[in-house]
Amino acid sequence: MLMYRGASGRIDAERSSKRFAYHIDLPAVSGAARTQSISDLGSEMVKSRILACLLALSAIAAAPAASSQTAPDYAAIIAAPDRSDADRKLDTNRAPAQWLAFIGAKPGMKILDIEAVYGWKAELLARAVAPGGNIYAQNSEAAFARVKDRLEARLKTPAAANIVSAVRPFEDPAPTGMHDFDLVTVFYAYHDITNLGVDRAKMNKAFYDALKPGGELAVGDYSAKPGAGTSVAQTLHRSDEALVRSEIEAAGLKLIDHGDFLHVPGDARDAHSHSGAEPVDIYVLKFRKPG
Repeated sequence: MLMYRGASGRIDAERSSKRFAYHIDLPAVSGAARTQSISDLGSEMVKSRILACLLALSAIAAAPAASSQTAPDYAAIIAAPDRSDADRKLDTNRAPAQWLAFIGAKPGMKILDIEAVYGWKAELLARAVAPGGNIYAQNSEAAFARVKDRLEARLKTPAAANIVSAVRPFEDPAPTGMHDFDLVTVFYAYHDITNLGVDRAKMNKAFYDALKPGGELAVGDYSAKPGAGTSVAQTLHRSDEALVRSEIEAAGLKLIDHGDFLHVPGDARDAHSHSGAEPVDIYVLKFRKPG
């Protein structure tokens, strides 16, 4: 019970068991002021309880979204019986299950796949983000003209139901008004982009703008010798990892991970990436947009 003791203003809080006693020294106050103080205290307690309830409800509401981000079985995706023989052949030396795990493709995600060409990458991503996710398969007009028939045939299959073809320039790859991608992927393409004379600074800024705050950019390509710069983009179809990293970081994205699951120490990096001298060293980088 609460007991008020005259002008000293001492309040003794005692429990009926007499095991605990709390002493709070307060300045002497009038009865009206004391009543107002207790009223204010009660109001603050009510506000605190309301806030706690709201936070609990928010956590409950967010639970389904969190569970939808559980990683799928990537090995099962690769082993799916409806994948084509041509796609399985492209799996060779590309470790697709580890690739999907590294980039973190999960159900519900929205991903922009740069230079999707025939859609090998796009379909793997589409399987990983289902249900609820979508893949935007970007190709330049020139690339789309070469792959149109094969890509459109793929888009008619059940596995590609959540793939959207996006024929757009590299410098402006995202569909108009879309700035909320969870992930942008650029694989086996940076050397081509360099060779084509694309404005890479503008392109990387467009990647940054397409991502939501906290969104990620995953990049991988055939490794050139350190310091090669852009000199072998056309002759060897390789790109300089350090140069690529510096160009992407200049756009405001931060390097957060480096995958070595496609690293081949024995590759001298002096032969064409498609010469048949397998396997070829491939660097894999992941960047994040602040926020």
